[in-house]
Amino acid sequence: MSYEVTLFVNPTAGRGRGAHAAQPAASALRAAGFSVRTLVGADAPDALARLTGAVREGTGAVVAVGGDGMVSLALQALAGTPVPLGVVAVGTGNDFARATGLPVRDPARAGRLAAEALKESRIRDVDLGRVGSTWYGTVLCSGFDSKVNDRGNRMRLPAGRFKYDLAMIAELAAFRPFPYRITLDDGPVIETEATLVAVGNGSSYGGGMRICPDAAPDDGLFDVTVVGDCGRATLLTVFPRVYRGGHVSHPKVSVHRARKITLESPGLTAYVDGEPLGPLPVTAECVPGAVRLLT
Repeated sequence: MSYEVTLFVNPTAGRGRGAHAAQPAASALRAAGFSVRTLVGADAPDALARLTGAVREGTGAVVAVGGDGMVSLALQALAGTPVPLGVVAVGTGNDFARATGLPVRDPARAGRLAAEALKESRIRDVDLGRVGSTWYGTVLCSGFDSKVNDRGNRMRLPAGRFKYDLAMIAELAAFRPFPYRITLDDGPVIETEATLVAVGNGSSYGGGMRICPDAAPDDGLFDVTVVGDCGRATLLTVFPRVYRGGHVSHPKVSVHRARKITLESPGLTAYVDGEPLGPLPVTAECVPGAVRLLT
């Protein structure tokens, strides 16, 4: 293995925490005897192109500094390669780090852990979801939550999280369940009305919302949470339970396990790792051991 480590940095992550977090991570890696190359792209496509080039040129490891969006970019370059990934989670959500037991918003500790894991070859093979050529580490979601994201992304004002609170209120006012066709592995098509369907490689999205609370990122299977045909009152009762994973005991919620899933529903967008993927239908596959993680 090369002793050069690529520090893949999003300086704007966590309202500027990314830029500061890169320093202790780099210091920990250099103290452990590694040379460090810092990589910052002009935008997401440029960053991914630069990282893909670094992986092709033989970097020994990649340490992503930022949030779930930066981890997701790193996964596109690293999935299926022998190059291991370290994570310094300093973003807003940090759900990939939570799902894999890595430090959250503690860049000095995360940097030391990555350096120690490299020196000791402490590497864990972790599953990823794949939709076409796109890889994801946490959750694919569609339905009510993706409608809220769609609306929030169209709103210019207000800024920040309040925009999505307003988007949720607006979507609740117009809410109705969506007609889904769900195919698990090679089983029969399930036709149902549902509020949302979440396909979890990891347990949480949205900064700790445990939508698939028992999902494990190394068991070769997705956990699929289907929230059924709730009315507005029921949805308002069920949704707060998501933060602790208690929603799965509600009679309107069912959980399935599968290696592959196809989701069909007109007019819905799929999101993966918090980013828009595209309209349904989509087919997602769980790929065992798709990325090597420093732990």
